[in-house]
Amino acid sequence: MRRVIVSVTNDLVTDQRVDRVCTTLSKLNYEIILIGRLLPNSKSIVRKYKTYRFKLLFHNGFLFYAEYNIRLFFKLLFTKSTILLANDLDTLPANFLVSKLLKRTLVYDSHELFTEVPELIHRPFVQNFWFRIEAFILPKLKNCYTVNNIIASIYTSKYNTPFSVIRNIAPKYNKQHLDSNFLKKVKGNKKMLILQGTGINVDRGAEEAVEMMQYLEDTLLYIIGSGDVFKTLKLKIASLNLKNKVILLDKMPYNELMKFTQIADIGLSLDKNTNLNYELSLPNKIFDYVQAGTPLLVSNRKIISEFVTKNNIGKVTHTHNPKELASTVSNIFKNKQQYNTWCENLLKTAEIYTWENESKNLKKIYSNLK
Repeated sequence: MRRVIVSVTNDLVTDQRVDRVCTTLSKLNYEIILIGRLLPNSKSIVRKYKTYRFKLLFHNGFLFYAEYNIRLFFKLLFTKSTILLANDLDTLPANFLVSKLLKRTLVYDSHELFTEVPELIHRPFVQNFWFRIEAFILPKLKNCYTVNNIIASIYTSKYNTPFSVIRNIAPKYNKQHLDSNFLKKVKGNKKMLILQGTGINVDRGAEEAVEMMQYLEDTLLYIIGSGDVFKTLKLKIASLNLKNKVILLDKMPYNELMKFTQIADIGLSLDKNTNLNYELSLPNKIFDYVQAGTPLLVSNRKIISEFVTKNNIGKVTHTHNPKELASTVSNIFKNKQQYNTWCENLLKTAEIYTWENESKNLKKIYSNLK
């Protein structure tokens, strides 16, 4: 049986994109080994394919990336494989070296414009380091895909390397039956907003979403996932005395998360235009909201706003002012006819944008590997 070794730098638990790809490849009769890392607070995982997590000494910064790639290099070198699948630039060095040494087929899945993430744009030395790795390796690759057409065109133009597109689309979701106790415990008779994701970081609008709750009555905000602003959010919630209005929950398995998503009244995506990566992103949560039938309130980032407007499934806001955001939310709830139209359109949109449809493109890529 052909074996694909898939590598990521996260702890595997909530990476929906990678799990969908691995599951799809398993159905194509590939043996899958998914490699990530084990963090001190990582939860156990059970998958239908093999997983392996490094227990590393370092958890961030240069030493983490160096240790991870060294460990990954030797793991790939001494594990039998047919195809190496590198997810994002931070796993690519080890995969590229082993693919050359062992003459293995290398596939590259770029989840974003890695060198444009906010963690790098204000650190020119570190950003330049990753630029150099990208510029050295990408022109030599043959099998690449990314999350949307614009990012694909940027990479293709910059490195003369063709990129296909596999979007972050969720699988078809059948709403779960939730008992009245869950509904009462989570939201009661109040309206509910949700902001979810494992990358709730700086400039993603989470702070403004919390501040917005000062001006909303009979409304709850759930922020579920992880990210580098969670500590800031906890302090902000406490200082503004919003603990009864804003609930922070740690990342959780997909089916558990979707219980909250499907009963939310509005799904939030409030990225700012501080970097090209956010401007061109189309994250998992957008399609999670669609599959859950939850109308969206999104900031006017190019790809996301076009998607919401084209399908008429929510509201695009041009502000991050907390008081104005609160006014927008209030107006959404007042205009019941518009809200109902969004809900109807979400049913149609959820039938079109499914992983079952999107995975056909993935199957084509793997049937035509070079």
